Amino acid sequence: MTCAKVIGTGHCVPERVVTNHDLARMMDTSDEWIVERTGIRERRWITPGTTLDDLAAGASRMALQDAGIEAGELDLIICATLNPDCFFPGNGVLLQHALGARTVGAMDLRNQCTGFVYGVATAAAHIKAGFARTVLVVGTEIHSTSMDLTDRGRDIAVLFGDGAGAAVLRATGDQGEGRSDVLASVLHSQGEFARELWCELPSGSQPGRITAEQIAEGRHYPLMNGRAVYTHAVRRFCEAIREVLEAGGVAKQDVKLVIPHQANLRITEAVTKRFDLAPEQVFSNIQRYGNTTAASIPIALSEASREGRLARGDLLVLVAFGSGFTWGANLIRW
Repeated sequence: MTCAKVIGTGHCVPERVVTNHDLARMMDTSDEWIVERTGIRERRWITPGTTLDDLAAGASRMALQDAGIEAGELDLIICATLNPDCFFPGNGVLLQHALGARTVGAMDLRNQCTGFVYGVATAAAHIKAGFARTVLVVGTEIHSTSMDLTDRGRDIAVLFGDGAGAAVLRATGDQGEGRSDVLASVLHSQGEFARELWCELPSGSQPGRITAEQIAEGRHYPLMNGRAVYTHAVRRFCEAIREVLEAGGVAKQDVKLVIPHQANLRITEAVTKRFDLAPEQVFSNIQRYGNTTAASIPIALSEASREGRLARGDLLVLVAFGSGFTWGANLIRW
């Protein structure tokens, strides 16, 4: 039996730290208001000249080093992002070039906050089907350049940060009952709610993609119905955790760590309470990075691994909810 083992993780965040006090000098907000509603105290923003691919390559190199392999050993690259460096091609091929990998397949996933969970599921499926032996999964995001940093956009602008995270998965043989593996994945979507959290423009279906009038109206900035997103997120997080544990035949008390998408600390706290998880079972770093969408789980995974929160044989759940709406979870034996 072929298993998909996580053999390395990495992350890369910009050096520039932007605190809530910094944002309060740009718009009508405050540290107290942001912390109370989101739990975020600071986030990382790029400096001019840094690209999405720079962050992805930095996280990938750390993950490859952690795995003890070279880029030339990769068979597939999966890159998840909602803000690619260009309209096309996708960032996967740019990352392949930056790493000096062979002419292997490189695919892009546009599942926003759920992108890394979808990526891990896809990587595990390729490995178990025999299509690839070693797969790099990356979540990489730059939000700071696409936020409305005025009072009009403050409810969204305070949430997001920049960064990238990566994991290397490799095929291994049957190691018995305690084998390291992606044991189960569950993936869902509900497009009827797409406009509750979306970025309308630019649009490939509109002549010219965007007009000057639409830019003036701010229609190229992301929009969110915060109340709807919160309500759906808490529900779907809990459902996905329950479903993936059932699929893997595991009880929640056996799970060493849950790493949720870092959307909002209040959402994480609500899920922890409703699912009756112990505080030490849930990893959170949103206080320092904000919401980095597809990058949030792999950044947290990389930090959790380096902090000694996971040992080989531990059960881990990755779970996410986001724009689409999409949601899902992975059950991993570390």
